[in-house]
This record gives sequence, structure tokens and C-alpha cells, in this order.
Amino acid sequence: MNHPTSLKSLILSVVKNYSLIWQMTKRNVIGKYKGSFFGLFWSFINPLIMLGIYTFAFSVVFKAKWGLEEEGHMDFALILFASLTIFNFFGEILKESPLLIVSQPNFVKKVVFPLEILPIANLLSASVHMGASLVVFLVFYGIAHLSIPWTIVFLPFIIIPLTLLSLGVSYILASLGVFFRDIGYFMTHIITILLFTSPVFFSMDRIPEKFRHLMLVNPLAALLENARSVMVFEKTPDFLILSVYTVFGVLFLVFGYWVFQKTRKGFSDVL
Repeated sequence: MNHPTSLKSLILSVVKNYSLIWQMTKRNVIGKYKGSFFGLFWSFINPLIMLGIYTFAFSVVFKAKWGLEEEGHMDFALILFASLTIFNFFGEILKESPLLIVSQPNFVKKVVFPLEILPIANLLSASVHMGASLVVFLVFYGIAHLSIPWTIVFLPFIIIPLTLLSLGVSYILASLGVFFRDIGYFMTHIITILLFTSPVFFSMDRIPEKFRHLMLVNPLAALLENARSVMVFEKTPDFLILSVYTVFGVLFLVFGYWVFQKTRKGFSDVL
């Protein structure tokens, strides 16, 4: 059976199965904390714990600075939190995607089940956690500065290319994860490598000029820089680079969806 590979077919599938996507997203979010005492509150606790650890390690122990005048630990924490909010969204999708099909063999056996919605439900689940982190960020920013950065209204211009890129990656990893089970284990190391090779704990200005072009190969670099600009520094984003990233995100999503649909007919043979 040949499955449609066009972006139009994906959009039509989302419209047709929006209710199912919502149910699966809700199941993913609630199921992740099922049986725990704090439940969904862990969506707020987890980023706070990691923020505290990273802030202590880099700001207190290693005395890392962002180069701001009269920079305190709270300033460092807010900048780091903004970076981690974006990175953790992408990292969560990388972590979960290789198991999307493998963990749902019953869905594969059902010919009528729209497997293409699984990466979308996974992305929406990650969006819920990112939304929780943004709420925490805005609360702490408001406490520290008694105001909210007005440039936060430009954040969707960064989220859009990030979402397109993430969904494209998710389709590819979900497909490869069926045929190469080691990808799921290897992805933990990839996320760690990305964390320390992306400008999460430092700005691009701190990178020597001769190495800076290598950093730009990382698609997260420009998105992280722009995210900090609108979330912390109250600067408008670079709309030109974001436009380029958006076009690239669309093309990569089309490619990822094409790979998923072309390999889809082999899922049942492996599972």
C-alpha cells in the first residue's frame, strides 16, 4: 500500500484526526506522570530543579557570566532558563521520537490507524512542557524586574521554525527507530552532545571568530540566540534569519514526512 507523501496530505490528516490527536496528546501528558504524587506539577518542578543545578554549577562554582552590567545570579538564571526552555523542547522530541512506533505495535497492525499523527501528538506533548517552563520563566522574570519583556510577543516567530524542524526530525527518527533499535539508546548521548555544543550556557559572542561559522551549522544556535533576545534582552529578533529557518523547516518537514511514509509499509514486517 502506497501512502501519500505530500505536505497537503499531512495537513488533511491533521484536520481529519484532530480529535484523536488531542486525545493522544492528553494521554501522553497525563500518562507521563500517572501514579506520581505531584502529577502534572512535575512539569514545573523538573525545569526548576535543572535550572537550580545548572545555575549553581556555572554561575556560582565556575563564575560564568553573560557579560551584562551588574549581572547577578538571578540574571544568569533567567538567561539560562530561556535557553533551556527552547533546548528542552527539542531534546524531549529527540528522546521520545525513536520509540513512537516501536512502543505502539498494535497501532501498526491496524491498517486504518493514522500513524502519521503520532509524531504530532508527541510534539504537542513537548509543547505543553515548554508552555509550563515559559510560565515559570515569566513569573520569575516578573519578580526580578517587576515587568514582562514586551518583546515576548515575537517568540512565536522562533517557535514556528523550531516546531517545523522538530517535527521533521521526529518523523525521521520515528521511522529509523523501527529498523534500528539502538537509535533510541544512542539519542541520549546525542542530546548531551547537542546541549554542550549549542549556545545554551554561553552566547555566540564568546566563541572565537574562526570557530563561529562551525557553530552556525547547528540549527539551534540562531534560534537560541533569538530566543534570548526576545525573552530576556528585550530586543527584536532577526527576522531575516528566522525566515530562512522557517523555509528550511518546511522543506525538512516535507523530507521527514516523505521518509516516514515511504518506510511505513515495512513497519509491520519488523514489529
